[in-house]
Amino acid sequence: MGLPAGYCIDRSTSREGADSAVIIMGRCNSDASAVPAIVTATVGRPGSAGVMTASPAELAAFFATTEGRATLSRDGKARDVRLISAVTSGNALLLHLVDRKQGEYWRAFVGARGRLVSISASGTPGIPLAPEAGRQVLDAFVAALATANATR
Repeated sequence: MGLPAGYCIDRSTSREGADSAVIIMGRCNSDASAVPAIVTATVGRPGSAGVMTASPAELAAFFATTEGRATLSRDGKARDVRLISAVTSGNALLLHLVDRKQGEYWRAFVGARGRLVSISASGTPGIPLAPEAGRQVLDAFVAALATANATR
């Protein structure tokens, strides 16, 4: 997985299974010029990117439903998530969300080498991430993922 400059994988909290992974990333150090953010990437099983064959409008409509919001929720409860907006950027669907437990954040869904990748960018309770900065961080990670997978 390609990373934008200034961000590193936290190997102590990231988990990799036989065919999927959850990767936690943040600034490499406090002196880095990168925006302070927690970035999580979930990489699905082979073939999981098939869901991306739906149109962006269909995917956005799904995430606006009770089932879609439950899928996005940290605790599986649709009532805890509100979809602010859904936009496309290249082949990625970007969602601007509010989660009762997480707060306001951005999340992207993109296919990479046949796998569905979900990337989220958020702050911490002590250092919130402004929505504009969250979108910039997410865009940088989506671009780095595209670059890394174009060269393989």
